[in-house]
Amino acid sequence: MNLSHAKGEASTATAVRASTDEPKLRLERVGKSFHVPRGPDIEAITDVSFSTYENEVCVLLGPSGCGKSTVLRMVAGLEQPTSGELTLDGQPIVGPAQERGMVFQAYTSFDWLTVQQNVEYGMRLNHVPRGERRERAAHFIDLVGLSRFADAYPRHLSGGMKQRVAIARTLANQPSLLLMDEPFGALDAQTRWQMQELMLSIAEAANTTVLMVTHDIEEAIFLADRIEFMSRHPGTVHEEIAPSFKQGRRLRQKEELIGLSGYDDLERHILQLMREQGSDSTDH
Repeated sequence: MNLSHAKGEASTATAVRASTDEPKLRLERVGKSFHVPRGPDIEAITDVSFSTYENEVCVLLGPSGCGKSTVLRMVAGLEQPTSGELTLDGQPIVGPAQERGMVFQAYTSFDWLTVQQNVEYGMRLNHVPRGERRERAAHFIDLVGLSRFADAYPRHLSGGMKQRVAIARTLANQPSLLLMDEPFGALDAQTRWQMQELMLSIAEAANTTVLMVTHDIEEAIFLADRIEFMSRHPGTVHEEIAPSFKQGRRLRQKEELIGLSGYDDLERHILQLMREQGSDSTDH
């Protein structure tokens, strides 16, 4: 189901790139069950179908336990579906691959490596020549605003800075699709919205397609070109939501979102969905 909302203006907004006709990422009737010893299998998700397009930021939202992270892990190739099909650029997803990069909520930098060395790490494993990987790492370190800290170790960085390192390291491997699992969930409120703004600017600068999981309604509305709202367990796509009040634009600053006509209506609608879909979660 598509949901339309009132339109509003945003003077400092930046236009979202037009989608191509063909999806970049496609999930067709995907299901996942987990085997439980001495008990029936647990059906985590069922009949999940949606598509994500080139340069789009797509957000998976829904109540706890609905299978958002399970979907993301299957797109990453870390889990295999029980049924259905996942394709990227028309090719089946059968396991982890360089074209899909993932940023987790937990900090994943190596403590014994500098920022520069951390960002170069994946490229070194992929046998990228030393000169190229140093140049590419420097570019993405600059993109996330950490050039002054290139020779620092993770213990000298704040939580937000560590997540910037993770994003830079992932982008330096030039993924076709950036996957993010609650990447800002452990950050304080101020750092969180700063990182949200940074993520949008990076997506623009790097021409990156993003699939992201979050529990935060405001974060989802701010970041998403499209929201796939998932139902209670076993999760499926309950509603597809395009925040049309943003008029196909991405906002530069968080406070612009709150002032737009239509934002309150959409937030209220999603809150109602959360309440409806989360109310019976203890029964599953």
